[in-house]
Amino acid sequence: MKILQINKYFYKKGGAETVFFNTISLLELKGHTVIPFCLQNKKNQESPYSSYFVDYPELSESNLFTKIKNVFRFIYNKQAARKIEKLIIKEKPDIAHIHLLFNSLSVSILPVLRKHNIPVVMSVHDYRLVCPAYTFTDGKGNFCEKCSTGKFYHCITNKCSKQSFFNSTMLSLDSYFRALFIPPIAYINKFIFVSSFSRNKHIQVNSMFKDKSVYLYNFTPTVEDTNIKKGEYMLFFGRISEEKGLRTLIQSIKGLPHINLKIAGTGPLWDELTQENIPNVDFLGFMSGKELENCIAKASFVIVSSECYENNPMSIIEAYTLGKPVIGSNLGGIPELIVDNETGFLFKTKSVESLKNAIQKANDVPNGVYQEMSKSAIKFADENFSETSHYNKLIRIYEEVIAKRN
Repeated sequence: MKILQINKYFYKKGGAETVFFNTISLLELKGHTVIPFCLQNKKNQESPYSSYFVDYPELSESNLFTKIKNVFRFIYNKQAARKIEKLIIKEKPDIAHIHLLFNSLSVSILPVLRKHNIPVVMSVHDYRLVCPAYTFTDGKGNFCEKCSTGKFYHCITNKCSKQSFFNSTMLSLDSYFRALFIPPIAYINKFIFVSSFSRNKHIQVNSMFKDKSVYLYNFTPTVEDTNIKKGEYMLFFGRISEEKGLRTLIQSIKGLPHINLKIAGTGPLWDELTQENIPNVDFLGFMSGKELENCIAKASFVIVSSECYENNPMSIIEAYTLGKPVIGSNLGGIPELIVDNETGFLFKTKSVESLKNAIQKANDVPNGVYQEMSKSAIKFADENFSETSHYNKLIRIYEEVIAKRN
């Protein structure tokens, strides 16, 4: 089977890219031909298809002039439409699988895929289909679902994107354009939600998602040798940003000077948080691959302190695969993955005291109990995040949409 894998980035930027590259590796391992379609970027991995990649700036790293210059392409990227058509004509893929699409490649590619009768599935990694700012939070970090009625101007009035009027306006205009002219739900054959919570939340907003969707947990490659010894530090790894609850986590660990916390990652809150110089908090910077794997393996617990509707965090999946229990907030798709007191501990979202208690409780777990929690985490990963199970389910989804097209 020839499979077109579409994603904004062709380098490992975050959780969605981890899923994207894991999916490519798994499909190629099973003998399929995978054709990536992404943006050009100096950080990209090498690809024989890079000449088809789209030239578009990273707006989050651009000045205001560049953002204004690219407003139209932000909403409808003609170059992306032209390049994907050339790629389709040359390679003739059997199916297209979209990951991150908006703010770059745009919905411009959807009519092209339909024109060439290419069935389309989309892995839904966030909430951009129903929330302009994609996190269901406003500019102040409060939970907000005002735009779910189609009144996307709330994103502007609440400055939901990084408290920026300009960014929020761009996202709002993009949502209005999609709703009026190229609604993804009319062009995509099947949506793959990565948690039951995310699927239900989308169905609440638009009932059409019910018959056009499934949910399928993310996966990570199997690790043969797991270290189930209780490590000497707690670990957070991921994007250091507002929605990840780092401020709450830092405040919680401040009150526990005998417990060490390591934070692996980069993001917009890096400067603010590192300047606090907390003795028992160590910022490691960006980590990936074996370096990150070793860091996780040597931890006692992984902490997922998110204050947004997480779908299916790769941090939990990767932790479980390495036999590490998780302390997680009781929000979004996280409670689907953590069996309280068995594979980890849940705490009340945004509560410093609740997180502090959970960390202390985890730290006090005796070695014998820790061994059982570690084994439970590995068992949960084997049953829910295995490559074999994921591949079989994904191929069935592909075959179903291809059969319906034919």
